[in-house]
Amino acid sequence: MKIMLEKLATERRNQRTMELDDMTVEEILTVMNEEDQSVAGVIRQEIPVIQQVVAQVIQSFQAGGRLIYIGAGTSGRLGVLDAAECVPTFGVSPKMVVGLIAGGERALIKAVEGAEDSKTLAVEDLQALKVNANDTVIGIAASGRTPYVIGGLDYAREIGAATAALSCNKDAVISQHADLRIEVETGPEVLTGSTRLKAGTAQKLVLNMISTAAMIGIGKVYQNLMVDVQSTNEKLEIRAKRMIVEATGVDLETAARYFTSANGHVKTAIVMILADVSYPEAVERLQRAHGFVRDAL
Repeated sequence: MKIMLEKLATERRNQRTMELDDMTVEEILTVMNEEDQSVAGVIRQEIPVIQQVVAQVIQSFQAGGRLIYIGAGTSGRLGVLDAAECVPTFGVSPKMVVGLIAGGERALIKAVEGAEDSKTLAVEDLQALKVNANDTVIGIAASGRTPYVIGGLDYAREIGAATAALSCNKDAVISQHADLRIEVETGPEVLTGSTRLKAGTAQKLVLNMISTAAMIGIGKVYQNLMVDVQSTNEKLEIRAKRMIVEATGVDLETAARYFTSANGHVKTAIVMILADVSYPEAVERLQRAHGFVRDAL
């Protein structure tokens, strides 16, 4: 096991930070910033396969399926985070994008010993969700070798779900257990083995890309506005009204009036204004257009 870890780029020592404990704070921050700048470039090389993953997720959504992330530790937490943020940002059900972390919810704040080493635990977690062939399951592991993720991907493939693997090493073990493989090799960390750094940043960026592009692909965005945002607090309600202003060119008072008439639904308000139609017709147009504002107009 030790030999396997030593072969991973994420586990090697970074030659630029061999004297990390003797650096000034400014030097530490500077080298961290410089190392972080390499992440986006590495991700760019993986865009062709990320594009394929997004297409698969869109297909799952259109078939009534879900996007399910599985991971352990930092990787699992990032999946849970992305899933949670889809709800208010895109106005979707929390059942549509789901994050599973080895050890369950308590693992979000405290390590659960042995959970990531269990393949069967992942199977149990996916069975509890009733994963089916319409779903897309994405396994996340910086090292690319986490047993929990491997077990989950294997089970997902057995029942016919689409699968993808996201790792931060080339030729990752989890890649062999998925239909699509994203391998963002971020290299040695500033702090040896601390994959919450560059590897974690890379994973967060890729998950942002997958969920955002997939939501755009099912009509959750108009122009570059998140028009399905849930106005669950004062800040978001103000943002919603500003979106109506930006999308239609009306003043804020008019936007607020239409926002109320549309029962707090930004998309409907936009269609009412731009198409000059009533609330019922705007709703009907959006239904016919499968939620795409451009098509509803």
